[in-house]
Amino acid sequence: MAKLESDIAYFQTRLQLIGELNSTHRLAQHKVFKLLLKSAARELFNARRRKSRGGKEDVLLSPEAMF
Repeated sequence: MAKLESDIAYFQTRLQLIGELNSTHRLAQHKVFKLLLKSAARELFNARRRKSRGGKEDVLLSPEAMF
């Protein structure tokens, strides 16, 4: 789960660094990193849910609540 959390932090940072979407390149980067962020958040959510079902962790967050 730590890798997914670091991936999420990386994607969030990249989205912030892209800046204003005033070129097609920046717009494309923004779309890609947003999709990657959502995917990693969904994977982390599912991993936490699976872990919770095993009784080891009972904290659940929806992917939307993570950012």
